[in-house]
Amino acid sequence: MNKIFKTNVNNTFNFEIKEDDILSLDALPVSESKFHILQHNKSYNSEIIETDFNSKSYKVKVNNNSYNVNIFNDLDALIKDMGFAISSTKHVNSIKAPMPGLILDISIQINQEVKEDDTLLILEAMKMENIITSPRDGVIKSISVNKGDAVEKNQLLIEFK
Repeated sequence: MNKIFKTNVNNTFNFEIKEDDILSLDALPVSESKFHILQHNKSYNSEIIETDFNSKSYKVKVNNNSYNVNIFNDLDALIKDMGFAISSTKHVNSIKAPMPGLILDISIQINQEVKEDDTLLILEAMKMENIITSPRDGVIKSISVNKGDAVEKNQLLIEFK
């Protein structure tokens, strides 16, 4: 089955990218976040600058031009269409590590009030900095990690009151 990813670039352009399109690219990693890509005999230098896995948004640079990219698959669209996306995030009481990594920075303290989308911490994974943001307004109940800690996938990071 060929997956289709819907992308929005700079909140202006919408594209549908098929899994086969991705697999047909000749992409060579230059480093953990930089790639050299050949497509239809054209050369592109690309770099992943920022990632936010919770919102599936990325900032990428292609041939020195920066783009903000949001990626959605069929399941994301279905969840949004059914109205579950908003209500499910409002009831989040804890945040767990989306992947193994290293805690680079913690931007909050216990009993601090936070707003939705406030930066909570920065998790480095595969040499990329991932900003973990608050899924809702709330008050921090506990912080289960410290700056410099290595964490495993699904490890408890933060709890809300």
